[in-house]
Amino acid sequence: MNNDYLIKQKPSYALLLFSLPIIIGNLFQQTYTMADSAIVGRFVGEQALAAVGASYSLTNIFICIAFGGGVGCSVIVSRYFGAKDYVHMKTAVYTAMLSFLAVSLLLGGAGLFLSRSIMAALNTPEDALGLAAEYLNIYFLGLPFLFMYNVLSSMFNALGKSRIPLYFLIFSSLFNVALDMVAVTKLNMGIAGAAWATLIAQGISAALSFAVFLNVINKLCSRKAPLFSPGELKRMTRIALPSILQQSTVSIGMMLVQSAVNGFGSQALAGFSAAARIESICIVPMLGIGNALSSYTAQNIGAGKYERVREGYRAATKMVAVSAALIFVTVELLYTPIIKLFLGESGTEAAVSAGEGYLRFIGAFFCLIGFKASADGILRGAGDMLMFTAANLVNLFIRVTLSITLAPIAGIEIIWYSIPIGWFANWIISYMQYRTGKWRRIT
Repeated sequence: MNNDYLIKQKPSYALLLFSLPIIIGNLFQQTYTMADSAIVGRFVGEQALAAVGASYSLTNIFICIAFGGGVGCSVIVSRYFGAKDYVHMKTAVYTAMLSFLAVSLLLGGAGLFLSRSIMAALNTPEDALGLAAEYLNIYFLGLPFLFMYNVLSSMFNALGKSRIPLYFLIFSSLFNVALDMVAVTKLNMGIAGAAWATLIAQGISAALSFAVFLNVINKLCSRKAPLFSPGELKRMTRIALPSILQQSTVSIGMMLVQSAVNGFGSQALAGFSAAARIESICIVPMLGIGNALSSYTAQNIGAGKYERVREGYRAATKMVAVSAALIFVTVELLYTPIIKLFLGESGTEAAVSAGEGYLRFIGAFFCLIGFKASADGILRGAGDMLMFTAANLVNLFIRVTLSITLAPIAGIEIIWYSIPIGWFANWIISYMQYRTGKWRRIT
């Protein structure tokens, strides 16, 4: 298959071919946190699971910063690739890598100093606070590896080589699970063992990805290119910042929403954390389709093929509908054993009830995040960032406002309701902007 299949093959086929490795890769990436949660919950205890869950909402923000920034930068790289301007493409790649290395070092250092304070500010239950801080401190040491891998994955995708990061993800995910089991069950390292396992697995994967990526771009273009360009940084930042916001909206919302969940105690937090791990896996196909549509849009705009963008959106919508229906049926049939996979047979009634209640409710609405992600993907790929940003801010505002103001009065179920309402509002705004066709004229 040629590298330019996104601009030549039938849209539905091209998107399916491109998105499948992204989806499979992201599913394996989710095993990092799922393995940590399941192994810690079963072999360390419910409080440890609550601690990992409390940490997850914060750590996922950093994952989204890395991934969203990478996706944003890949739009510029995709355009250069579609136009066969390989020298500028290499400069854009180098600029993105150096910039995100600096960002990861700054954020990692800040995280080491502030992790416990942030967890306390989010109302983390006292019996889980110390464990959460211990887990986070190790996590922040590995932040540069996390950023490097996620940015490189987006760059591979921009070149139409989405299978390469998939191979590394499969390797690192399985390696992480094996290390988790050894560190937690054999070496009795507790929650720290799970954190160290993730750091080591991500570090090896990032180093290998970097070596392969350099080989790929040098084969495309052997000419030397500047290592840093302020102009390229400015162009990438214009798209990357809103993309980071979009990718982070779910996690920022979950972090703030979780402060409301934390108020219901560590048992409710443990159940919610277990269900949230499942939710993060269930929405992977939706987000993967949206991110694939972003690169697809960017390459076709770079090649001047605007009608293919509309055809791609219609194909993506059908893919979302089919994926959401399959996931809904699976959740409805298996929600109890799935939750007990994390909590074990000794899980308290309050934890199991909270987990099952949230998972069954949210399973009916995964189509909404898929529709939102597809409309967002068009706007991001076209560089149409104003309404894109507004839509995601509305999503965040709805979720946080309803959860924080009403949950303490009406109960934890209000938190469940806020999530699909936010997704729906985001989708309507992005879709209406797509329908105007203004994205065709963005430069």
